Amino acid sequence: MSSTEPSQSGGPSAAAPPVVLVDGSGYIFRAYHALPPLTRKSDGLPTGAVYGFCNMLQKLMTELEAAGGAGHLAVMFDAGRKTFRNDLYPEYKAHRPPPPEDLVPQFALIREAVARFNVPAIERDGFEADDLIASYARAARAAGYPVVIVSSDKDLMQLVGDGVRMRDPLKDRLIGEDEVREKFGVGPDRVVDVQALAGDATDNVPGVPGIGVKTAAMLLQTYGDLDTLLDRAGEIKQPKRRQTLLDNADLARVSRELVRLKDDVPLDSDIESLTLHPPDPDVLLPWLEEMEFGNLTRRMRARWGSEGQPDPTAAPPPAAPVSSGAAEYVCLRTRAELDRVVAAAMAAGRVALHLEADGDDEMTAALTGAALATAPGRAWFVAVAGAPQQELVLEAGPSKRDGLAVADLVAALKPLAEGRGTLKVAHDAKRAVKLLARVGVTLAPVDDTLLLSFVLGGGRDDHGLGPVAARMADFDAPDRKSLLGSGKSAVPFAAAAEDVAMALACGSADAVLRAHTALRSALLRERLVAVFEMIERPLIPVLAEMEQTGVRIDPAALAKLSAAFAERMLSAEQEAHRLAGREFNVASPKQLGEVLFDDMGLPGGRKTRTGAWSTDADALDMLAADGHALPAAVLDWRLVAKLRSTYTETLAREINPATGRVHTTYGMAGAATGRLASMNPNLQNIPVRTEEGRSIRRAFVADRGHVLVSADYSQIELRLLAQLAGIDSLAAAFRDGIDIHALTASDVFGVAIDGMDAETRRRAKAINFGIIYGISPFGLARQLGIPQSAAKEYIGAYFDRYPGIRAYMDRARDFARRHGYVITWSGRRIHIPGINDKNHAHRAFSERAAINAPLQGSAADIMKRALVRMHRALERAELPARMLLSVHDEILFEVRESAAADLRALAKREMEAAAQLDVPLTVETGAGPNWDEAH
Repeated sequence: MSSTEPSQSGGPSAAAPPVVLVDGSGYIFRAYHALPPLTRKSDGLPTGAVYGFCNMLQKLMTELEAAGGAGHLAVMFDAGRKTFRNDLYPEYKAHRPPPPEDLVPQFALIREAVARFNVPAIERDGFEADDLIASYARAARAAGYPVVIVSSDKDLMQLVGDGVRMRDPLKDRLIGEDEVREKFGVGPDRVVDVQALAGDATDNVPGVPGIGVKTAAMLLQTYGDLDTLLDRAGEIKQPKRRQTLLDNADLARVSRELVRLKDDVPLDSDIESLTLHPPDPDVLLPWLEEMEFGNLTRRMRARWGSEGQPDPTAAPPPAAPVSSGAAEYVCLRTRAELDRVVAAAMAAGRVALHLEADGDDEMTAALTGAALATAPGRAWFVAVAGAPQQELVLEAGPSKRDGLAVADLVAALKPLAEGRGTLKVAHDAKRAVKLLARVGVTLAPVDDTLLLSFVLGGGRDDHGLGPVAARMADFDAPDRKSLLGSGKSAVPFAAAAEDVAMALACGSADAVLRAHTALRSALLRERLVAVFEMIERPLIPVLAEMEQTGVRIDPAALAKLSAAFAERMLSAEQEAHRLAGREFNVASPKQLGEVLFDDMGLPGGRKTRTGAWSTDADALDMLAADGHALPAAVLDWRLVAKLRSTYTETLAREINPATGRVHTTYGMAGAATGRLASMNPNLQNIPVRTEEGRSIRRAFVADRGHVLVSADYSQIELRLLAQLAGIDSLAAAFRDGIDIHALTASDVFGVAIDGMDAETRRRAKAINFGIIYGISPFGLARQLGIPQSAAKEYIGAYFDRYPGIRAYMDRARDFARRHGYVITWSGRRIHIPGINDKNHAHRAFSERAAINAPLQGSAADIMKRALVRMHRALERAELPARMLLSVHDEILFEVRESAAADLRALAKREMEAAAQLDVPLTVETGAGPNWDEAH
């Protein structure tokens, strides 16, 4: 390490190689600001900070190797913004701005970079990187090693001395005790006292008003230390300074606790585990190439590419594997074996994780086992003692495994799950995050093969683990048939295998690992990494937290509403019987068809393939529109019956007895457009424009002392249409806050905006939203209750007034025909498989999808970015608020009444900034004791 030797005596022993501790956060921000903004050419992913960080880390490692001796190296990161210091002083670092938006997706990549360079990355919730540096420095000195701290952070200067030095990477010089005195006017042992008096505006450490570093140093030189100074403050001759110290003594003591580094943080690893090893070229070089770091790749290839050898990991545990020639799957029986596997997985830098649970309910399922894979065909499994296993075990015969206690499994997995230097890969990572969160373990960082597959093939591919592994990695994971001796598999286990559940779990982890490698390469090749890194991946912990939070529902309100719906169903049924002139089963399509078309002879009847009359919604709607009372009564019965069975009866059963709340599950890879799906129960389809739907929403309530806040994007898809189609007049109307439906009515129907009647505006609104979904003259005519010829004229006039919209539609269809997909605002691909189908009906449906998908998909992308932004903003603002639901273009929050106004302002600001468009996004907010009033 070339440097200027500091002027100090009693330097570290030359016999022992140093323990080098890098301030990772300082490296990140130096790397970010040292280079102009860089993006990966293939997909636009921001990479400037990652590139700068890698260069600095590589340079440091080269210098350490050149200095001789193995040495030790680790990089320390901040785990989060909140630490124990916020409990001491809530305003600590409260005014720090959020990191730049293009830096946020690089944090996870930088941690992955450290792992790829084969360097330990260390962080711990509740503590700052500086605390970890202090604790490892103390441990290193106790073990007899000198310490070098790589940082320019003045807070770390309190650690200098007794074999501990700093290296300033900005000025490339070592900092010893003399350099600390030059900076603070006192030695390292009094740096904390100086900072306690002077404070720190950057970190919002209050200090004592009016006292700077020089004055603080002078006072301490006179009185010795902070406690003595405060005890003798009354002796100070200057009246103003004396009174200031007397008035702010407690503030100075609090400030001291904020700036004093903790050197007793429990360590997850010992000093020997930080021994410097060269990178594994098979691990590092492909990643550097994927990141498109050409110069660094060539430099590393020249230095290590032909000579480097993979760093050996721990030998496999001494347990009998169940294997064929192609794979080795091992069942672990002891905690010691599991700890060795975890250590090997952390050293590898990437591990595929498959968790087993005792049920499908994500809120109640308990962890029963885990499988880990670190290389193709290499996986380990451990189960919880006494936990129920897959039914396959019973078919294959009784298991001989006793398993480990759940506490042992959790304790062993915790350092792996929370180790930021190890990338965890899972299929449906959100489920894994929730399972581990319930046992107090945070899983991060994670990659998700489900979402990787979805980003690559949304609307086209099957994203189940089996199909993904077969499609991407040509790997057939063990399944029921192969494990029981029939069928073919890459790992042909027989029914006599000791443990079928173990084979299934290991096969799943193996499949995840193999698929992940292929998916990542494909994502880079298809230039889709930015979509995954900036939209999908950050959303995983956000949705997991929302699902665990749930939303409170008033069971009494549901019961009352259900009874009212039952009465209304009975009334509608009796009315239907009266109109029919006889009793019949209203719920029976066959009996209803006989009444309508055989008994009453109503027009327009058509029969299905089975020979029965069609009584679907379209048929009944047409009859009701023609003034027939019986179909209208049946439609009313069906509406209320569906609401009662789907919501008022079902939701009451979905209330979790432990939380008193309903917990939906969000499907992240369901809708081809990228829209989130809500399942078990579905909370996204509750009607909002009918009184019945609003009455159901009134049953969704806030906790005592809280209110619900709704933040909803206004007309987001119309705004995107104006943006993507380039309709200047619509864009200008949105910018000027003009009523878009009134403007459309004025343009299309030639009616002045001032004094426009509600019916004319309603027709224009129907056309605006109908155009987005490719509405036909027939559909518009039915919706507005007008002749089809008139509807055709309206649509023609609309396109005449806005020819850019027709041009956009033609472009979207043509692009889809040529490429098989359309592209959203963020670059997401939405595949349209039937766009060239020979069947006219199938092709027409796909053409309508090609028109709407870029709009709905772009809206979904923006909503996902808004969810991530709001999650981070709530953490920064520390508001007493939680995100509860995401429903299409709306986010529902729960917040203390006193903070509702602050939350509404925050939501509006953050959500409107989720995308930078020519057409402004507008968010409307509301608050109330229940969902209906908030909306």
